[in-house]
Amino acid sequence: MGLAAQKLKVALPRDTTVDTEIDLVVNEGTYFLRARLNVSLPGIPVDTARALVDAAYQTCPYSKATCGNIDVTLTVR
Repeated sequence: MGLAAQKLKVALPRDTTVDTEIDLVVNEGTYFLRARLNVSLPGIPVDTARALVDAAYQTCPYSKATCGNIDVTLTVR
C-alpha cells in the first residue's frame, strides 16, 4: 500500500490495518482457498481509501501470483 499511496499522493495513517481471513473451502469434493482482506484507513475518505486499496491490490506481487486461483474480497472500512 505504501507504493500505491505514494503514487496517489496520499499519506498512510499510522493506524492502518489489514485484517486477513483465509478460508479452506470444500465444494463437491474440491478444495480451494478464499480470502477476505478488511482494510482500515482511518481519516482517509472512503473513495480515496478504495482507490488506494484497489491500486495496491493491482501492484501486489502476491495478488498477481494468486490471480484467478484464489477468490479475494476487499473491504474498506
